[in-house]
Amino acid sequence: MHDIILHHYEFSTFSEKVRIALGLKQLAWRSVDIPGLPPRPLLTPLTGGYRRAPVMQVGADIYCDTHAILAALERMRPEPSLFPAGSLGLARGLGFAWERQMWIPTIGVLVHYIGEHIPPEFIKDRKEGYLGIDISKEAMAPQFQEHLQFVRGQMAWLAQALSARPFLFGDAPSAADLACWQTIFLLRKNCPPEVDALLGLHAIQTWYDRILAMGHGHSTPMTPEAAFDIARQASPAPVTHLQPDGDPGGLKAGTTVRITPDDNARVPVTGTLVAADAFDIVVHHRDAQAGDLHIHFPRPGYTVEAL
Repeated sequence: MHDIILHHYEFSTFSEKVRIALGLKQLAWRSVDIPGLPPRPLLTPLTGGYRRAPVMQVGADIYCDTHAILAALERMRPEPSLFPAGSLGLARGLGFAWERQMWIPTIGVLVHYIGEHIPPEFIKDRKEGYLGIDISKEAMAPQFQEHLQFVRGQMAWLAQALSARPFLFGDAPSAADLACWQTIFLLRKNCPPEVDALLGLHAIQTWYDRILAMGHGHSTPMTPEAAFDIARQASPAPVTHLQPDGDPGGLKAGTTVRITPDDNARVPVTGTLVAADAFDIVVHHRDAQAGDLHIHFPRPGYTVEAL
């Protein structure tokens, strides 16, 4: 089996979610540092144009979106599980809903404290190519109280859920814990200590520290060139966890499809359907330089269209 390669950047909170998952499973992996903004000339050909981070690579298999990445890590190393005690559906659904609802309010609180330090080119990219909104401190200031109240309410719910157990589903951490944790990590890493009291984070301190202590597994650096060469020289692995004609919408293997995120960074990826179900989809994509690739996406959060 090829090495796990993570294309990520240090201040990406979704990358931190995957790094912690690698730590939970104590996996060895190769670390490819990418810029926080495009262009990423050696990564974009591997993803067919998908522009969010992180991206996980295993040979010529490319995993886009943290939900697809965590599912793949679970197949590679089932224990310790990211979905303990029959929590698969709840953990998936809760993690997805938390990230969707919390992302913009979390940014609103973040920029209130550090907005003047965000580079103008980053704000421009997030407005024009990624989020579609202006995340400058001045633009988000009118909604600060609204965002603050929303985040504080979610933290109160989280504290209540954790009041009688170490993690959301009992004694073991889950993918849902990591989804909730990563938004809090973004705030605590970048905001002054007063944000803890403002948001009621002291009530979840021990839970937060338990997840932080999981670490990042065992990583070694890799250049983008080396990762690209691995993909170019490898062949995609057979898809064994999905059925070729398992798509709930009736799409058949061999159909040309276009996959587009339905929330932000809506850059479409085109390929030939390999297999799918209600939760995952794999397409074959051929790049002129990288060769044959399998690109993996989660199904929720993406629009799939037959071409």
